[in-house]
Amino acid sequence: MPTEPISTPCIRVCAVSGMTNQCVGCGRTLPEIARWGAMDETERRAIMAELPARLAAGMPVP
Repeated sequence: MPTEPISTPCIRVCAVSGMTNQCVGCGRTLPEIARWGAMDETERRAIMAELPARLAAGMPVP
């Protein structure tokens, strides 16, 4: 039985900011990244909906 691929916001720019404790590439926290495969799709989509705002808030203003 084929399985659906797991949704992911990963863009392969993996580094955690010491200021935000979030990945600078995708915006997830380390606990979220660690649990990602065990989450259901609803939980992953809810987190992914928050990521653009997290990344925008963590970006320094030029």
